[in-house]
Amino acid sequence: MKDNRPVNLDITTIRWPLAAIGSIIHRISGVFIFLNVALLLYLLDLSLQSQAGFDQAQAMLDNFVVKLVAWAVLAALLYHLIAGIKHLLMDLGIGETKQGARISTLIVMSLSGIAMVIAGIWPW
Repeated sequence: MKDNRPVNLDITTIRWPLAAIGSIIHRISGVFIFLNVALLLYLLDLSLQSQAGFDQAQAMLDNFVVKLVAWAVLAALLYHLIAGIKHLLMDLGIGETKQGARISTLIVMSLSGIAMVIAGIWPW
């Protein structure tokens, strides 16, 4: 059987739907959270050891790079949470169409962006 369909092997020319981009970002945020849980647990453990440990953890969080990483993890958590709620709603049958997926992804990205800005204001 002869197949005359075009084959596009250049991934950079593929036009991804918005729902696919949102899903990929959801997966990436989950991996990022998983990889940075050790840092958060270390800071929590350090802060709960003693008053000196708490002061040391607080001093570490005054460092710009650590504060930036903490904000990035918080931002990833917020996006992952909001996108997870969207996926739960889709499991209930809400927003399963192409148009519904596009609209819900726009809502997720908008709410996540607002939450990330608010979360960015809080540490600084």
